[in-house]
Amino acid sequence: MEKIEIKTSVTVYNSLPELSEEDKNLMNTAILARANAYAPYSKFKVGASFLLENGQIVSGNNQENAAYPSGMCAERVAVWKVGSEFPGIRIKKLAITAASENAIVNKPIGPCGACRQTLSEYEINQKEPIEVLFMGEIGKIVKTTSLLSLLPFSFDSEYL
Repeated sequence: MEKIEIKTSVTVYNSLPELSEEDKNLMNTAILARANAYAPYSKFKVGASFLLENGQIVSGNNQENAAYPSGMCAERVAVWKVGSEFPGIRIKKLAITAASENAIVNKPIGPCGACRQTLSEYEINQKEPIEVLFMGEIGKIVKTTSLLSLLPFSFDSEYL
């Protein structure tokens, strides 16, 4: 038997002004994207923005549908836009923010499991980490140095 211990380190910022200018700009772009989310059912709006190696920022937001499984998370909307419009361009960072019309979201909201799995493939394929910043509507911001740190033992094409 072997025991494996997995640890993840994150940096926690108290508010947006503590971020670097680059990170603050990326998060503010995600906040703008969040405002345009289509979430008439859950009233939970999410915005995501990617910073690419060429300096381009690509954003997306969650898109709901009355047939719930037909909707899509902000992170996947944005990353598929990156893949279709900027093939071969590496992703440096991702910023995610969430807000609700029902209550103030005052704690960081990380990507769901499906988004972590989808995003992990981009990080694996580009052979370079993707930093991830996430927050609620207000309050603390969590920053990781790699998407894969959020998904240990990820499934990838090596298993196929």
